[in-house]
Amino acid sequence: MNKTKYFPYVFVGPAVVLFALFTVYPIIASLLLSFKTMEQGEYVFIGLDNYIRLVNDQIFLKALGNTFIIFIIQVPLMILLALILASALNSQLLKLKGFFRVSFFLPAVTSLVAYSILFSIMLQEEGVINSFLGFFGIEAIQWLSTPFWAKASIIIAMTWRWTGYNMVIFLAALQNISEDMYEAASLDGAGKIRQFFSITVPQLKPVILFAAILSTIGTLQLFDEPFNLTKGGPADSTMSLGLYIYQSGFEYFDFGYASAIAYAVVVLVAILTFIQFKVTGDK
Repeated sequence: MNKTKYFPYVFVGPAVVLFALFTVYPIIASLLLSFKTMEQGEYVFIGLDNYIRLVNDQIFLKALGNTFIIFIIQVPLMILLALILASALNSQLLKLKGFFRVSFFLPAVTSLVAYSILFSIMLQEEGVINSFLGFFGIEAIQWLSTPFWAKASIIIAMTWRWTGYNMVIFLAALQNISEDMYEAASLDGAGKIRQFFSITVPQLKPVILFAAILSTIGTLQLFDEPFNLTKGGPADSTMSLGLYIYQSGFEYFDFGYASAIAYAVVVLVAILTFIQFKVTGDK
């Protein structure tokens, strides 16, 4: 017995070592790096200078504003569409449920680079989308070369990709809501819309919060879409925090400042998550 009581630690040990090596150590190392800068080939401790620099960095402030605009518009829109789709695909009257579920979820497993390139082709001045709009007499839109439409393009691309992912999460949660609640509501004269807001949404509240937090984290780390679609342009109008971290670290090799930006994102995620918990009434 004295020997076997150590067996669990033997099995857990490798996982703990790998977690410490590839997760804990990079977190601590990057935090320490955010207080340093490179001078004459060596890292020198500079205290809070990198964080003070953030406040006066116009590109960082621009990236912060762009990210929040995309977050405020895209996340609620995506959550609402995912809820509506999940409710529709959960209906007993719908045929070919498997086909529709796979179809809506398929964008989530598509390569980030592949789908970004696909959208960049579709959104060109003579692309498929402008050709379609031309049938209705609408002039071609400069999707990727004007600040407003460049942001709209990123929002559309992100919504297309991630709505199905959240839909599957909501769909799984809907399976646990008793049909008796909907039948009782129908007998009381509640229509489908009233049932959706009075039964479906309240019952899915914890799952909606979970999806909202994941979407918040994903949006604040937004990188692939701006990098592949617009390169942060035009005039930094689609520069995101994730893209600015990449540029600071891997284009300008200012890893200390890039680490400071990354930890500013961590703080923002924590604040927004706290607000979401408070708004939904969860503790």
